[in-house]
Amino acid sequence: MDRDLVESIVCNVLGNLEKAEGESKTTAVNKSSNGLSDKDYPLAEKRADLVKTPSGKTLDDIQLKKILSGEIDGAELRITAETLYHQAEIAKSVGREQFAKNLERAAELTKVEDDRILEIYNAMRPYRSTKKELLDIADELENKYDAIINANLIREAADVYEKRKRLKGDR
Repeated sequence: MDRDLVESIVCNVLGNLEKAEGESKTTAVNKSSNGLSDKDYPLAEKRADLVKTPSGKTLDDIQLKKILSGEIDGAELRITAETLYHQAEIAKSVGREQFAKNLERAAELTKVEDDRILEIYNAMRPYRSTKKELLDIADELENKYDAIINANLIREAADVYEKRKRLKGDR
């Protein structure tokens, strides 16, 4: 695949996404602010009270021996949406807006099963999906997972793929 073409598509999508994100609704977690700044980084050291596992355990509750013995499920090591939103808040406080947006998109995707994320990733590759299939994925992300930012990203990609003839059947 032509590297310049892929780079151009990604830049176009990200540029248009930034415009769309200003208009999109956000989740309640994302709206809340804890006044976090660079002084709170790294969270695990300076604000461990804010870092929880998916079931609400604290960092002190997570010990290797408990994981190895099966007392704590390995899934407890997964990052939570809340932690990613806290990290995004810190990133914004130091002017790293794009990184903060990446963390917010990742936070939305914590609700989506791993297998489904891989399916969506493959569907997003050029020539793999029709515009309708991409729009259906966007609707699924928005309606089933409340992943509005990601849904808008996929809608934007569908439009760009259509303009650049990168949809299934365009070859």
